[in-house]
Amino acid sequence: MRPLRPALLTTVALVAAGLTAAAVPATGVVIAPDLVRLHPATSHVGAASALPMNTAQCEQKFTIACYGPNQLRRAYDLGPLFARGNQGQGQTIAVVDSFGSPTIRHDLDVFDQAYGLPTPKLTVITPAGPVPAYDGSATRTGWAGETGLDVEWAHAMAPEANILLVETPTSEDEGTTGFPEIVTAEKYVVDHHLAAVISQSFSATEQTFPSQEALLALRGAYTDANDNDVTVLAASGDSGATDATLKGSLYEQPVTSWPNSDPLVTGVGGTKLSLDANGNRTARDAVWNDSYDVATQRYIVGNDGPSALAGGGGLSTVFSRPAFQVPVAGVVGDRRGVPDISMSGACDGAVNVYQSFAGEPAGWYPTCGTSEATPLFAGIVALAAQRAGHPLGLLNPALYFMSESHVPGLVDVTSGDNTVSFTQGGKKHTVVGFPARHGYDLASGVGTVDAAQFVPELVFYVEHAW
Repeated sequence: MRPLRPALLTTVALVAAGLTAAAVPATGVVIAPDLVRLHPATSHVGAASALPMNTAQCEQKFTIACYGPNQLRRAYDLGPLFARGNQGQGQTIAVVDSFGSPTIRHDLDVFDQAYGLPTPKLTVITPAGPVPAYDGSATRTGWAGETGLDVEWAHAMAPEANILLVETPTSEDEGTTGFPEIVTAEKYVVDHHLAAVISQSFSATEQTFPSQEALLALRGAYTDANDNDVTVLAASGDSGATDATLKGSLYEQPVTSWPNSDPLVTGVGGTKLSLDANGNRTARDAVWNDSYDVATQRYIVGNDGPSALAGGGGLSTVFSRPAFQVPVAGVVGDRRGVPDISMSGACDGAVNVYQSFAGEPAGWYPTCGTSEATPLFAGIVALAAQRAGHPLGLLNPALYFMSESHVPGLVDVTSGDNTVSFTQGGKKHTVVGFPARHGYDLASGVGTVDAAQFVPELVFYVEHAW
């Protein structure tokens, strides 16, 4: 979906357009019309600038902070790994996006030159069929912007890793037209051993699938990845404890989305980073929630808000509690809980992304959302796969074991929540979400990372803990 200006690639844009909610039963998966809406979990903030802005410039112009690669590398303690030559060499990160971007090679080159990054091996494939010619439409600019964010920031975190951009020829707007192509494309990547980690910055609310069976029939790529030790990541969404209905409005009760809710996938939530110009923290990480931040709401939405703009998280209505979440049964009950882990996603703390495709002004955009968090973590996974000398496969058992063991590489997030409020149908609604707490929670998962310690710990727990 495309943003209004100032703009969002998030469900709030459709809510602002006045679309109404579908009637939804209180429990279970809806038997709905044949319409599933897949959306990138990304927000564009403001208009383009000719050069990437630093934090002070963003704060002055947009009243929000924005960051570049060096700041996030410092924040996540990548320096010791890089100093030892652990920069993703020999690894490939697969980024999956509908349509891709027609200018991705140029845009990545501009990004790399601006920040002094090496030029990676970027390969583009279309295993589910050729992508239609670019037309500059709202759908195409939305996915092109998503692609730029995914590729540029996965590369920033693992600068020597190869990037495999996997483009699919349809968007998930009608029935299940998009997801089968995604399954086909990802199975191709897995079966041909093309990547150690797959990064997905999109989701669809579980309740929008025609049935549980329809959703479960689309899991083939994830079972295939699990059998072949390929790590799969997915964004947890940008609407806090709610998410989009079939008609694009928001559910008025807690829901969560798939594929991040799949037990074979690691769901990546969002945090708020507060950094100085050098990337040093000025406050502890908190759950990302800009829903009630008046300055952010004024710039993005154009009013004081609130609107739903927060990291997704909650309990699945499709999947029961997997074995790796038994230690956190007191939090998740008998359901699968998400997210599993979190990285930077806040709009007040956005990252700079360059784009030049037709349909929007070329230039630099501060960009945020769990679409940012997911490629960031994909880069961390590539560093760990390099250290191990092999793909790591499903990370979730190791992550929960590490959390129970209180390893120093996992940094607990203990403040904030993903409760959101929004106006819909002329009324203000609040969907009560989940607070951060010590240990696992449904707003930040097991927390975030100190990469210098997390990477070797993850390798050890994957290889030796069971």
